Amino acid sequence: MANLSEFELIDQYFGGQIASYGVNLGIGDDCALLTVPQGRQLAVSIDTLIGGSHFPKNADPELIAERALRVSISDLAAMGADPMWMTLAITLPSAESQWLAGFSRGLFRSAEEFNISLVGGDTTRGPLAVTLQVHGSVEPEKAMLRSEARVGDIVFVTGTVGDGAAALAVIKKELEVGKSAFSYFMSRYYTPKIQIRPMRALADVSRCAIDISDGLLADLGHICNASGVGAVIEAERLPISDPLRKLTDSETALNWALAGGDDYQVCFTVSPNKIARLEELQEQHQIECTAIGEIVRGKDCVCLSEGRVVVPERTGYKHF
Repeated sequence: MANLSEFELIDQYFGGQIASYGVNLGIGDDCALLTVPQGRQLAVSIDTLIGGSHFPKNADPELIAERALRVSISDLAAMGADPMWMTLAITLPSAESQWLAGFSRGLFRSAEEFNISLVGGDTTRGPLAVTLQVHGSVEPEKAMLRSEARVGDIVFVTGTVGDGAAALAVIKKELEVGKSAFSYFMSRYYTPKIQIRPMRALADVSRCAIDISDGLLADLGHICNASGVGAVIEAERLPISDPLRKLTDSETALNWALAGGDDYQVCFTVSPNKIARLEELQEQHQIECTAIGEIVRGKDCVCLSEGRVVVPERTGYKHF
């Protein structure tokens, strides 16, 4: 790649981070050697983001890195896991020093925020793509699983939904917005607020969660499939941000909230007998979450508006 060898590239742009807990051997050998904290399980997830598909190819490399790490860590949040380590495989058309410097700044800025260490990876030449595997640890009895929803559980969602899809419309120049709104939606797209601390606290009251990447209905549907249940959510209860309400009509906002994806909030369920404890946790930890529906018998996941079933125009992100 350009005038740098693979090892020089790694050393110059990705080798300077101070390792966190459990890293016995990090970057520089054939494998990393890691120690999982005693009494905890290892949680592992991997995501690939392709330039031109998951982010604009000409985007700021710092923001590409921040988005890539945050959307990967979102899976750890949904399991109630603490981030620990990551590996990076990056494919580049060319090894441009300015691009790499920006990417590494963004990566390590987010890594510091989430206390996660880069412990290995790979670099290759080709169309722009970023793959991050993230590793976390979780107490076995507190891991949140898609298969643990029960009939009667209340369905909650953190933060707001629909902003990610709106941001993409702004990026694609399908919508024009003012400076303040543009800043808001770009932050929601490139630096979404990942729910690590809230979900760690909510592990006391919830055993079932999923991050919202493909769209609320699609991802809640994954919970229903894994748990053998159905779900009914109410359109009027969905948390939609003021910037989104001001940006477009209510029908489009609802469609994006249900099926737009890219929000990286968390959908989770709570038994009715734990709602009081949930409210205590919300106040103690300043957790923003909204009850939007209920787990029911059956297998369908639907949204109702004034008693009518709402069918969004799109059905969530399709990987293929």
